[in-house]
Amino acid sequence: MTLEQEKELMPPPYEAGMASVCKDLDKSRPTANTQHNSNSSSNNIAKHSSNSNNSNSKQSKSHKRKESSLPLGERHLAVLRQELMVFLGNSGVLGSGMVVSMPSVTLNQLCDNTQPFWLSKDEASWFASINNMACPLGGLMVSFFLDRIGRKYTILLTNVIGLIGWLLLATSFLYTNRDYIYAQMLVGRAFGGIMIGMFVSPVGVYSAEISLPRIRGRLILGTSIGLASGILLMYVLGYFIRHNVVLIASISCAYQLAATLLVMPMPESPSWLLQKGRIELARRSLRYFRGLQRRDDDCVPEFEAELTQMKMTADNSRDTAASESIGQAIRRPEVYKPLLMMIGFFGFQQACGVVVIIVYAVQIAQTAGVTIDPVLVAVMLGVARIITTFFMSSIFERWGRRPAGIFSASGMGICMLLLAAGGWLPETVGTWSWLPVVCIVAHIVFSTMGMLTLPFIMISEVFPQSVRGSASGVSVFFGMILAFICLKIYPNMEAWLGTANLFAFYACVSFLAALFILSFVPETRGRTLIEIEEHWRMGRRGRRAQRASAAAVNNLKDVELHEVFLKK
Repeated sequence: MTLEQEKELMPPPYEAGMASVCKDLDKSRPTANTQHNSNSSSNNIAKHSSNSNNSNSKQSKSHKRKESSLPLGERHLAVLRQELMVFLGNSGVLGSGMVVSMPSVTLNQLCDNTQPFWLSKDEASWFASINNMACPLGGLMVSFFLDRIGRKYTILLTNVIGLIGWLLLATSFLYTNRDYIYAQMLVGRAFGGIMIGMFVSPVGVYSAEISLPRIRGRLILGTSIGLASGILLMYVLGYFIRHNVVLIASISCAYQLAATLLVMPMPESPSWLLQKGRIELARRSLRYFRGLQRRDDDCVPEFEAELTQMKMTADNSRDTAASESIGQAIRRPEVYKPLLMMIGFFGFQQACGVVVIIVYAVQIAQTAGVTIDPVLVAVMLGVARIITTFFMSSIFERWGRRPAGIFSASGMGICMLLLAAGGWLPETVGTWSWLPVVCIVAHIVFSTMGMLTLPFIMISEVFPQSVRGSASGVSVFFGMILAFICLKIYPNMEAWLGTANLFAFYACVSFLAALFILSFVPETRGRTLIEIEEHWRMGRRGRRAQRASAAAVNNLKDVELHEVFLKK
């Protein structure tokens, strides 16, 4: 057997080692065979390279097989497209976060009576809270526009309203009359509040309608990430730009303009297009979000099945909406039950003091006895919030919505109790200078894990498609009214109760919120929007009967199987 034949029979893993042996043998051969040996060595290298390419090819094929086993909406290209469009939609939400936290970094300057323009305590409270008074109007507007002009154009309109608000704030100091300055600042803040109220639901609804259940929570969470990023950005601007409200507002205005332009490339939600009877546009939109070419004529059975299911749901929603009035719709259990639940959820969210701590972060840090720069504490809160928000996707997918909400509310209650203890026992607990900072940062972390983010996620999941826009808008309307009340009365409550007792009040409400979530908030993780709708329609008795029926069927199967074994 020749040397070349031996190498041909050698298994691939040993070829590299065999190459060196071949080289030694070739050296001991006559010079006449040098060319032949060179060709043999080249063939060996080529075979090794071929085996390496085959290995890479096998890995690539394995990856493709794994990719092809996933549903269309969970494949790499589809998820990438969904995330990109949700990111563009949420770019404007960042501007909403900046509106929320602006008073925290500007009130110290605006209330400084040594400045040419300054606000009284009552005027400052209006400046801080008027955006929340306008938020309910935004909630009602979004309930009107979301189902009429679509998800994309509602997001675009919301950005334009926010841009007007920032423009009014940036140009307010062009006047010399104090009353004109103050009035334009309030109007600008009010436009910002309308933007906040409108931004709560459209991007979340858009995210829920373009995605499958396994990644829905991650996409909907983008709204919370955008809000947290905006809050942090405003804190950072306030830390580096002291005593210059106009510059802060101008930077915010420039960003809002960019966010408005970023909405343009977004496709419309296929669910909304189907509900309006625009089947061809819906097909193209869904193909894009499932990683397919928009204009391909090839028939993908999985895609066609999903499109058919969505069309049936849209037809049912359209028929239901056409055949019943608002009063009839709200009497359906799948409408009024989630609506009452969400109103209660938003109520506990605001009564826990979540938004109060965001807006009055600097002032609360000062009254709690924080010894470091309060604006730096606000920046720390913003960093803690956004880091926690990035982890919320995995927390919601592993724990579920309800456990995360219960854990969040309980942790907030503990933090508030410790802050109250620092005020009640200044000789002992009050001497721990690090306690207020730790408690405030921990409170932000716990609130972001559930109470701050969860209601905004669930309004995109719990309502039927036929009333999703209007019902989510009504929920936001009530939530924002409560936010305005809580922000407006915070200075008075602090004066009446004292700082420590007010913290204790927030702690009690937080513990009650945990009980509310345990009792009334359903788990939506891993469920399709149709399954969630069926959950409300059946009610507890219906679900118990369904579980009992399933258990009876399983028991019957076990008995039949046992009898078969006995016969054998």
